[in-house]
Amino acid sequence: MSQKTKIFIALGVVYIVWGSTYLGVKYAIVVLPPMLVSCTRFLIGGTLLFIFTLLRGEGFPSMKHIRNAAFIGVLLSGVGNCAVAYALRFMPSGLVALLVATLPAWMILLDFLFFSNQKPTLIGSIGLVLGLVGMAFLLNPAQQIGQREVSLLPALVVFGGSVAWAFGSLKSPYLSLPRSLQSTAIQMIVGGCFSLSMSLIFEKNQLQALQSMTQQTYLAMIYLVIVGSYVGYTAYVWLINNAPPQLTATYAYVNPVVAIFLGWIFLDERLTSRSLTASAIILAGVILMTLGRRKKAKEIDNNAEYF
Repeated sequence: MSQKTKIFIALGVVYIVWGSTYLGVKYAIVVLPPMLVSCTRFLIGGTLLFIFTLLRGEGFPSMKHIRNAAFIGVLLSGVGNCAVAYALRFMPSGLVALLVATLPAWMILLDFLFFSNQKPTLIGSIGLVLGLVGMAFLLNPAQQIGQREVSLLPALVVFGGSVAWAFGSLKSPYLSLPRSLQSTAIQMIVGGCFSLSMSLIFEKNQLQALQSMTQQTYLAMIYLVIVGSYVGYTAYVWLINNAPPQLTATYAYVNPVVAIFLGWIFLDERLTSRSLTASAIILAGVILMTLGRRKKAKEIDNNAEYF
């Protein structure tokens, strides 16, 4: 199988699987606190996956590899997923996915400030402005607190998680990491430990919640561990180390469409005309940002070939 084919398969997996995990988390947090969901999901999934890699004969990674994978794990499966799980307690799954769709904007900004120092292209800048306009229209900060469709605090938490996720995704290719599966396992375990600490600090009655789990909760957690973590997270970790960042970031504008569609079918979540309009504006901005990054990458490649 060619590298190009692998990239498109991995992209398709991330598109579908991660778009559906919003629904899975939504079902799980009916009974369990949000950060406990992230903790349980990643600790179980990561531990089983790491044991599998050892049984397969991969050996124990070096401390340097473990430290680097742990750093990425805190940012991605720790901060990033805790933020999403928390926001899903207060907002429809489609809207949370839409807020996460601002990821390319954070990647452009952080890439410029800390990594490549490349200024965004004109197309990328237009997309960035368009995305900000759509976000302002959605959040409507001038509106009185009780009349807003979207709560500002959960939205800001999602933005903070997206910044952490973007930085971790950009930093990952620069670090020496274990093999793909072991790197995924370590990131999940460390992210789960981070989520556990956040749950112990900010949430209550964890044991009672675990004892109150229903069949729906168990099924949701099994789906999140096996499909969301093993399949989706492994595909994403492989992508950020083998595919161009601007191509990997395209999942951000596919996931909201999947999440909105599934939320409508299974949870009867219906977006208002304001939310739908804002969604269209934001997704248009994200697409332009992604096209701008792709154009910039082509210019760099052409210049490299010239010299």
